[in-house]
Amino acid sequence: MMATTMTMSTGTPMLNDFLVRAALAAVGVAAAAAPLGCFVIWRRMAYFSDATAHAALLGVAIALTLQAPIFPTVLVVSLAAAVIVTQIAGREMASDTALGVIAHGALALGLVAVSLVDVRIDVDAFLFGDVLAVTRGDLGVIWLGAFAVVSLVVWRWSAWLLVVLSPDLARAQGLDPKREELILTLALAIVVAVAIQVVGALLIASLLIIPAAAARPWAKSPEWMATIAGGIGIASALGGLQVALWADTPAGPSIVVVAVFIFTISTLAATLRYGWGGSS
Repeated sequence: MMATTMTMSTGTPMLNDFLVRAALAAVGVAAAAAPLGCFVIWRRMAYFSDATAHAALLGVAIALTLQAPIFPTVLVVSLAAAVIVTQIAGREMASDTALGVIAHGALALGLVAVSLVDVRIDVDAFLFGDVLAVTRGDLGVIWLGAFAVVSLVVWRWSAWLLVVLSPDLARAQGLDPKREELILTLALAIVVAVAIQVVGALLIASLLIIPAAAARPWAKSPEWMATIAGGIGIASALGGLQVALWADTPAGPSIVVVAVFIFTISTLAATLRYGWGGSS
């Protein structure tokens, strides 16, 4: 206790330490989420990502109830929700209807489940993130997850692009669109699991979609769009943390606000340069 007090009283070591961890965590999530977000946009999976992210809160409740590690539990629940959504959507009801029911139902169920858990927790930390509370262990998990997602994106890049362009052509090339969709779902579930502490269940989809949408008008190729999206995601993460430090605002929402600001500037600039039709 005395050592902690002395560290804080001398000025910056403790402050710098948790800020560096927060910055590294936010950058890791942004670097993984933004390129993956390109496929979310290309495949019109925005609501799909929402449903998966909202289910993560149920995973938190299950982990707390079973006293299990949060990351693997959230990963399993998010992946299960994503697979269920994939199977249900487009069968007996319109895809957007199914996704809407599952997204909001999962969120409500997660909130109810968390309220019933006999553990004192800050629900807001899981809804909106608490990146400033990231520990060294959390940071290792986040970067391991980010590395796994980026590896999946690089490995399946050509296959996923082909499936986006033409599922029939993909089949002719020996690819199984359903299998590729499942791998994409796995990558999305990993992003959700590692991002819940950074931006929270309500804002994970924002970090997937907004940087990719901001990059789209300026991209001359899919590869450039993913690269630019990654840069915008990282800039949003660092800028949001700086805003949170200056204005004493929640870090997760601040990151998303900066991303929205960059998206607005990008859209206005693209409109002035290319007209309302944009460049793509």
